[in-house]
Amino acid sequence: MSYLEKLLEGVEVEWIPLDKLISVITAPTKLKKEFYRKNGKLPIIDQGIEYIAGYTDEKFSSVKLDSYIIFGDHSEHVKFVDFQFIQGADGLKILKPKFDNAKYIYYAFINFYRKELSYKRHWTSAKETLIPIPFYDKPEKSLGVQKEIVRILDSFTELTAELTAELTARKKQYAYYGETLLTFGEEVKHLPMDDESVGAFQRGKRFVKTDLLSEGIPTIHYGEMYTHYGIWADETKSFVSEELVKSKNLRTAQKGDVVIVAAGETIEDLGKGTAWLGDEGVVIHDACFSYKTVLNPKFVAYFTRTKQFHDQIKKHISSGKISAINAKGLGSALIPVPSLAEQERIVGILDQFDTLTYSISEGLPKEIALRQKQYEYYRNRLLTFPKKEVSA
Repeated sequence: MSYLEKLLEGVEVEWIPLDKLISVITAPTKLKKEFYRKNGKLPIIDQGIEYIAGYTDEKFSSVKLDSYIIFGDHSEHVKFVDFQFIQGADGLKILKPKFDNAKYIYYAFINFYRKELSYKRHWTSAKETLIPIPFYDKPEKSLGVQKEIVRILDSFTELTAELTAELTARKKQYAYYGETLLTFGEEVKHLPMDDESVGAFQRGKRFVKTDLLSEGIPTIHYGEMYTHYGIWADETKSFVSEELVKSKNLRTAQKGDVVIVAAGETIEDLGKGTAWLGDEGVVIHDACFSYKTVLNPKFVAYFTRTKQFHDQIKKHISSGKISAINAKGLGSALIPVPSLAEQERIVGILDQFDTLTYSISEGLPKEIALRQKQYEYYRNRLLTFPKKEVSA
């Protein structure tokens, strides 16, 4: 009999709705975005995907030190917070478990809450999630089982956190080398990207997500530039029909062009490029530009991800619900033009960092993905009890 089987052998369990196991705390202060800072004494927690959304030094009343489960009423992100913090958004539910072991409730909640299966939305559905409580009527015995389950799951999350911290360090190292390798002095010419001796921009034409297919003409939608594509690509995630290409006279990027995203919600990622290396042309969205250049396309793609490039184009970005930049704004950025041999040397070095840092089939990301699957497997094993009854 395995250790897990022994741990769970003979455990009596009751399935209790989350709503009966927690109380909802009202934060004394809710900060607006303009108060968020990169540094400060008190962390800000909101319902976004970031664990800590920002910091503040202002003298606002904080949520007192304790153990909480944070639920995004609209985003449905779930976090475990055991430190003093400021609430940074409306729609945030601060849940205080009535049991001593708040971490157990957190693990069980994220294991059994299934938003894709919910017929209701957000908080109404979340509070009805059934949580398995071992030895519900025997608090001391129950706590012992809960603590051991938490100990095991914490060991997996700590390992994943260590790998993630290493990946973050690698990303910083990668960004440093990218910035350094792509910074040149007066010995190298710097020309505007739209200089006729360097390259030219062509804007894509509009199509919508409902036009996307699983096969057909290779296509890049601007939203995929943020979620799917890296430095280079020779295959696409999406396609459109040949009829649509002809009827709308859609535009394509050719092999060796760089696809540059020019609209989105995230200003920091605007202008990032992907070198298209596929033999077949790729249809591009009107929120993207294709950049035909005499430079090494991967050299250009790496350059578009540097601080020096973004510092040049950000003054040309128009902000609103959707931020955007036009060809003139992109083309005004000065790009270094070293020899092709030097461009290839730099690309070779950065490719090694890119593979180690971002590849899903090599390096740390694969290791993190494996550890995450292992954690989810054991979380499911440890928290799956027979459903015999639900408390009224």
